[in-house]
Amino acid sequence: MRCVVAIADSGSLTRAAESLGLAQPALTQTINRLEAEIGTRLFTRSRRGAMLTEAGHAIIDDLRASLAYGDMALARARAMGLGEGGELTIGFVSHALYEVLPRALRRFRAAHPGVRFRLREMSNAEQVEALERGRIDVALLHPPVSVSAAVHELKLGAEAMVAALPAHHAVADDGRVSLAELALHGLVWFPEQHVAGLRNEMLSAIRSAGHQVAVVQEANRTLTVLAAVAAGLGWSLLPRSVCALRHEGVRYAEVRDGGCLPSYELAAMWRARSRPAFADAFAEVLAGRND
Repeated sequence: MRCVVAIADSGSLTRAAESLGLAQPALTQTINRLEAEIGTRLFTRSRRGAMLTEAGHAIIDDLRASLAYGDMALARARAMGLGEGGELTIGFVSHALYEVLPRALRRFRAAHPGVRFRLREMSNAEQVEALERGRIDVALLHPPVSVSAAVHELKLGAEAMVAALPAHHAVADDGRVSLAELALHGLVWFPEQHVAGLRNEMLSAIRSAGHQVAVVQEANRTLTVLAAVAAGLGWSLLPRSVCALRHEGVRYAEVRDGGCLPSYELAAMWRARSRPAFADAFAEVLAGRND
């Protein structure tokens, strides 16, 4: 393909051979073999040079594109071999969006500018399946979870829960609400299959404090939870960092007697491999070892 393009560009076998660093007889033999294989002439030769035939004109653009794609593929492979390029697919729960993920992406990009990111907001359950099937490289989720594949796990911290309630609802002078109020209005929360462990801990804690509570509306993303709260479908309990996310019709409040509530934990998981990969480097950034 390079021989055909070189001849088409230069209009001469002699000049094409020089540009390719080949002897002209070798270039001529290459073109002859190619034409014999496809069963038609690609060039007409004369004393004035070599010109593309109709068949040659029909394929020259495809040959140029194929060479360009091939060159890009080789460049990516070379960059990955040098640790300078590649792709990293990251799954994450909404909680990771507020602080952890943006900070890690910024620091990782500074150290590995050639790496492209694929970002996927997913539930806990979706991330576990994707990690097991190799569809994501790193999972940022709420532990505990059970993963059948061999993985590394890095705890990224925990946050207290705060209440999210309709903005028009009056609160006490101290600006806080109670577990009894939460139970009275019912909870807007994530489906059990998304974060089963955390959901069960939260409901058990409220019930152990003497309040009958139920999830009255399920929503699979944080923004959907907030929209449901704004619509008056119930209250919610979310990580403290959600306070940075302003949503019309929603206010946040500390839970006065919320000491019994579980914390929102965040962890990173990635497949255990025999050789270091970009996922390992990203984990180092998350751990603060590559600031």
